[in-house]
Amino acid sequence: MFTFLHAADIHLDSPLRGLEGYADAPVDQIRQATRRAFDNLIELAVEEQVAFVLLAGDIYDGDWKDYNTGLFFIDRISRLRKAGIRVFMVSGNHDAASRITKSLRLPDNVHLFSAKHPETVTIESLEVAIHGQGYPARALTENIAVNYPHALPHHLNIGVLHTSLTGRHGHEPYAPCSLDDLRAKGYDYWALGHIHKREEVAQVPWVVFPGNIQGRHIHEAGAKGATLVRVEGGRIAAVEHHDLDVLRWSLCRVDLKDCAALDPAIDVIRQAMEKEQSHAEGRPLALRLQLAGKSPLHAELHRKSAALTEEFRSLAVGLGEIWLEKVFFATQRPVTLAESLGADTAMADLVRAIDRLDFDPVPLMELVPEIGVLQSKLPPELLHDSGPIPASSADMNTLCEDIKEMLIARLLGQEGGE
Repeated sequence: MFTFLHAADIHLDSPLRGLEGYADAPVDQIRQATRRAFDNLIELAVEEQVAFVLLAGDIYDGDWKDYNTGLFFIDRISRLRKAGIRVFMVSGNHDAASRITKSLRLPDNVHLFSAKHPETVTIESLEVAIHGQGYPARALTENIAVNYPHALPHHLNIGVLHTSLTGRHGHEPYAPCSLDDLRAKGYDYWALGHIHKREEVAQVPWVVFPGNIQGRHIHEAGAKGATLVRVEGGRIAAVEHHDLDVLRWSLCRVDLKDCAALDPAIDVIRQAMEKEQSHAEGRPLALRLQLAGKSPLHAELHRKSAALTEEFRSLAVGLGEIWLEKVFFATQRPVTLAESLGADTAMADLVRAIDRLDFDPVPLMELVPEIGVLQSKLPPELLHDSGPIPASSADMNTLCEDIKEMLIARLLGQEGGE
């Protein structure tokens, strides 16, 4: 009986994005997050007395700015050496052989698989065979899995591979292959990397993406960590996820359809934040708030969005170790404009005209320099993930709809005397 640990996508010293602009952001925790998560990985390996650790690519985030990143990695891996734990690793698209120009000699407990062809390393005392190949260059578009050797008889066979499989949203289609390609090799466990969300693709055999060990932005929300595998009688007996992240990202969606006034709505939002905080289990939380639902507050929320954003940020700070990354005002009108406007007045005609506006994203995208100037005058809640200028026609459509909603809300507010 023995255990091994499978991790991937460490991205050492990769910056966390989304909190840099806030004066109260946890700067030290942001800068050190990937290193501290890697420390947690090392501690877990030692505590569990694993036989070996598999690192399935993207240990680094790219070429080192200096040698400090490599020195940190070697120092931590040397702790495993002192504990008698071996490490088997492949390079991925971020730390491909052609991308890492600096190098340091790895400790003798580490085996870095060749980037030219698949290799097999056996641990005869455990009757284990580990097969792997790294990336010679970042954009590896060929199916390297088909060249992996077939399983060695009388061994527990493990494949280590950095791959997109048949494709996953948000990830480049590197080293593509199918589940059938993997099954054809006859291995017991495939230790995959590249996809940052944990996924058990299959259990016969085990095909696992452990996800990355530390979320780096809002699109990597939720628990992050590594997979501990228990082997009994030469077979996989258990596969367990272990959290390693030190700062967690969370998308907090709050439905305000039942809130007719701001004070109850703020209470609902506070409760939602507290719930997300409890799920983080004591970790600092970077939270994106998305307000949704057909709400009676729709117009008021859009009209007061800038002030409310600061109020919600104050709520987060008051709860302790929550940082509000962004607020999306995505509610809808509870009734149509025609129903809410009623009488045929000049104001009603103006509001309807705004609602009927049909912005053409293509001419707008051609006016990027002008949009860039106007951007500095827009309220902060209209800025999107892609930066000050929306990056696509879809983003432009969303921005145009936001602008229309804000104009309508403010016009209706003026008509009501606010």
